[in-house]
Amino acid sequence: MKKNKFYLGITLGSLFMAGIMTACKEEFLELDPIGAYSESSLTNKKGVEGMLIATYAALDGRPETQATGSTNWIMGSVAADDANKGSEAADFNTINPIELYQQTPSNVVINDKWRGAVDGIGMANQVLRTLKLITDASAADAARIEGEARFLRAFFHMEGKKVFDKGFPWIPETAVTNEDYKAITNQADIWPQIEADFRFAMENLPPTQADRGRANKWAAAAFLGKALIYQKKYAEALTILKDVMANGTNAQGTKYALNPNYGANFRVATKNSAETVFVIQYAINDGAGNNSNANYEQNLNFPHGGSGDRPGGCCGFFQPSQALVNSYMTDAATGLPRRTPYATNGVTSDYQRTSSQPFTPYAGTLDPRLDHTVGRRGIQYLDWGAHPGRNWIRDINNGGPYSPKKNVHSRAELTGGSAGTGSWGQPANALSFPVMRYADVILLTAEAEAQAGSLSNATDLVNIVRERAGSQETIEGIYMVGSNTEGPVANYKVGLYTTPFASKDAAMTAIMEERRLELAMEGHRKFDLVRWGIAAQTLNAYASFEKTYVPKFTNAQFSANQDEFMPVPELVINTSRLSSGQFNLKQNEGYQ
Repeated sequence: MKKNKFYLGITLGSLFMAGIMTACKEEFLELDPIGAYSESSLTNKKGVEGMLIATYAALDGRPETQATGSTNWIMGSVAADDANKGSEAADFNTINPIELYQQTPSNVVINDKWRGAVDGIGMANQVLRTLKLITDASAADAARIEGEARFLRAFFHMEGKKVFDKGFPWIPETAVTNEDYKAITNQADIWPQIEADFRFAMENLPPTQADRGRANKWAAAAFLGKALIYQKKYAEALTILKDVMANGTNAQGTKYALNPNYGANFRVATKNSAETVFVIQYAINDGAGNNSNANYEQNLNFPHGGSGDRPGGCCGFFQPSQALVNSYMTDAATGLPRRTPYATNGVTSDYQRTSSQPFTPYAGTLDPRLDHTVGRRGIQYLDWGAHPGRNWIRDINNGGPYSPKKNVHSRAELTGGSAGTGSWGQPANALSFPVMRYADVILLTAEAEAQAGSLSNATDLVNIVRERAGSQETIEGIYMVGSNTEGPVANYKVGLYTTPFASKDAAMTAIMEERRLELAMEGHRKFDLVRWGIAAQTLNAYASFEKTYVPKFTNAQFSANQDEFMPVPELVINTSRLSSGQFNLKQNEGYQ
């Protein structure tokens, strides 16, 4: 293959190299090129900037699958206890083994996730290689471009690390040829390189950027802090995260803060707010064919069916679990979480009723974040009126009675041009996905404070998040959306912790619960459970409970020391075969 033609801001050769471990050349040759450029025309600042934009675009994955991007709706939420795959058993059935902890190295969804991470890394490395060749960028621009490229390279490697652990290798910018890639091994810990890239970005990126979607100094610092938390380097993480909290701003220079209304994080008009640390930017009606710059990775995750006025209409995936819904129950006296996700007398649903049969929603006290996160019968669903129940559910026996909500557009956003349809007529919108919000930073800082023994500080930080959760703005935000500002709501009560946590264990229990409530359906849950060391006990208890509502969980069994991470894809290992017959890439424990 010649390397003097470039496509989408990267060489076709480097695009192949980015995906060498997961795809054959012919797959890339079959892509329709969108513009072709000579190599010399891109060896300049404008060309490198275009390559960098293409690297940001890789955050949403490939346009032929909903499994290569960075929302982690499958790997972080469906693979945990946030949500069921939903839809019908036969639709996108390669997700089924993942939600039941029966995944194998040949699973195409796992292969897609690997491919998405490696593609992003390959694009970032192409930027770094080409940057060394250009002569028309100022020192400041060169430092910024390198900082953004290294931030993205660290981000994609962290994606691989979270999903595949030691099975995912470090891919250096020197990897160009087939033999370079075959020489890569996955036996070494890659956290040091991830740290180094995030640290470089933190030290070299400006605090503000010309474009809202670009990473800035403070996003890099926040991700460095998170990477340190994953490694249990709590003291070092605390220093960095406290600096982010004290001085951090979003890319437009607005000091980090929580939005008064929790739901504002999931609306188009406020998608780049003071709470934005780093988001995947989506756009619609911008001239891209089939609205390909919209939320492709989540375009299946809408209420299904029905008739008349409704959001989406397809395809009924990503249905919140009963265990998640129950987690939002609060104590009637204190407003604190009841922490009874497996209660048989939990939040009532219309599981056994059709939409034409009468149903009364749960009357007990709830955290209002529930109704910003989950669509449930009889409660206002954005500005579409009350959720009708079964009429919006594709197969209740496969997914349960609930609908996703955070990624769904309002009627006002649809009529205002911020939503529409994409390829295959599936829903498309410009609701950018929050990879990291400031609430995440606050709770990570609380975790570091708890580990340091600063229990009063940890309590105060958790209360900051809970105070917003119970605010009048958050409650009103459930029904004051768009043109329809009236509709049924529930009995909401959120209280604060009135005394400092009594111990580190008590603090961590509260923080773990708060992360579940605050970040549900945002792709964090499984990774949190794994790093806390409680994935097996939590997810086996979940499967035992959820099977009452979704019978397929009868066959689910999470195996400790195996299912915490996905297997290295079979095709990846086969591609690493050396002339000696040995394989440079090794399989994760339990999948050999």
